Amino acid sequence: MNAQVAPLDDAEIADRLIELPGWTVEGDHLHRRYRFDRHFQAAAMVVHISQIQEELGHHAELTLGYNHLGVSVNTHSVGGRVTHLDFGLARRVEEIAAAHGAR
Repeated sequence: MNAQVAPLDDAEIADRLIELPGWTVEGDHLHRRYRFDRHFQAAAMVVHISQIQEELGHHAELTLGYNHLGVSVNTHSVGGRVTHLDFGLARRVEEIAAAHGAR
């Protein structure tokens, strides 16, 4: 990770969350749970997110269920805190969610 990466403070996190409806901070993780009509849609989104994570070099914890997907991310290199890298990944995930039938 870049040495310029720093944890965001509570006010910065709150400001950025306004731009990402459905996302919350749970503990020290930026988190979103998506729902789907079918399992295959959720599994396909996992594959797509994996591709984005490889592009960014930044990875989330993905929890796949029958018709839901949990995405939880923080930045390990700054002690497991939320940074702009996490919000960047969250924005990219949001960009693809609708195409997978996520709600």
